[in-house]
Formats: sequence, C-alpha cells, structure tokens
Amino acid sequence: MLAATGKALNDTPSALPACYQNDLLAALPAEVRNRLSTHLELVHLPLGRVVYEPGEVMRQTYFPIDSIVSWLGVLKSGVSVEVSMVGNEGLVGVASCVGDGSTPLRAVVHCAGLAYRLRAQRLMDEFNRHGEMLVLLLHFTQALMTQMAQTAVCNRCHTIDQQLCRWLLLSLDRLPGNQLTMTQELLANLLGVRREGISDAAGKLHEFGAIEYRRGHITVLDRLRLATLGCECYAIVKEASDRLMPCVPPR
Repeated sequence: MLAATGKALNDTPSALPACYQNDLLAALPAEVRNRLSTHLELVHLPLGRVVYEPGEVMRQTYFPIDSIVSWLGVLKSGVSVEVSMVGNEGLVGVASCVGDGSTPLRAVVHCAGLAYRLRAQRLMDEFNRHGEMLVLLLHFTQALMTQMAQTAVCNRCHTIDQQLCRWLLLSLDRLPGNQLTMTQELLANLLGVRREGISDAAGKLHEFGAIEYRRGHITVLDRLRLATLGCECYAIVKEASDRLMPCVPPR
C-alpha cells in the first residue's frame, strides 16, 4: 500500500481506506510506486473545491481514490459545461507533463473524497524516465480525449435525459457505491443546462425506477435501466477506457 504522508486539505489527518485505490497508481511496477510513495500526500477534496482555474500553471497533481473531479469549459459570461470527469481510474493534472503545464479548463470536485496529491515536478521527473509512467499517462490521455470528444457529441445531439444517464453511469464507474451527493444546481452547471431541465430529467428517471432523488442525494436503483434509457455515448467511453487502461485487481 502507498504511504499516506500528508494531512487532508482541512488539516485533519486522514486514513486511506484499504479497499479504495487509484487504478493508475496500482498498475505501476513496485519499483515506480516505491519511488513515488514518499512524495504522495493523502488529502481530502471537498465538494465544489476548484482544483485549477483556466490558464493556471499546475503545481500539484491528484490521483483520486473515491473523489471525482470535473473538467469544465468556461465562457466569459460565466457559463460553464463539463467536458470530462476523472476519478479513481486516472490523474487530474496530466497536462503538467506536456506543453506549458497549464489548461484552458477549470477543474472542480463534483464528488467529495480522498486523493493522493503529488507535486507536478515530481510527476514530470517520473514521466521523463520514459518508463511505465509515460506509457500509462499516454494511454490515459487518449482515453480522456475520447471522453471529451464523446461528451461534446452527446451534449450536441442527445436529450438532457440521455446526457444525465451518461453522466450518472460514468460517475458510478468511479465510485464504490451507488449514491451521489449532488444538487440540481451543480448538476445543471456541469451539464450546461437549466435547473428545470435537470429536475424534469431526474423526475423521468425516477418514474422509470432507475434512480431515487431526494434533497441533493441521488441513488441509482437500476444501472441496466439507466443504460437502456441513455444513449450510446457511455458505452463508447467505457469501451475506450477498458481497452486503453490496464486491468487492476477488483476492489
């Protein structure tokens, strides 16, 4: 197990749940994990925390464990929409290894939880060894690009109901259970739609027996039903992720 060397962002010590791991870190050879272990800091990412702002140079990177971070495109008017999400399958801050280390996107926590924090320079040092970390990050980047492209298609071509199904399924893949804490307002901002649209879509999914929604808590009751009510976009993203990212032992 990787060492928890730091404190949470709220300065409260956190213990790593043994059953929650980051797939990318878990796939690394023991030699690489040993090199990184003393540099990894276990932190808590609260709901709504902005991890990066557009144009900001990344000084820290994050390997989520049971948290999820959304990448948002932001307009000058303040309107934003999610273009991808990252959870326990990967890394938040892969751009620190390429270009000038900045991003035009905003990174916001949409599911609170734990993550390992690693200085961007330390990640770059490992990346520049041209070993397993480089290969894994390139594969992860391709999977992330697939998710971004398919999200753009989904947002343009499919209904809010279908977009919500895709979003819920992708989120569940990155969580240990079937529950999410999410207000209609935050979800509307992530999908770039009106709050009333989310309310109507959630109501329909509830009527079909796919989810239960109460006071900012979403419980998925029937994943198969959710997939049936959704579009093909989730399956395309899932297939790319399964093909490109390494298999890890079940949690």
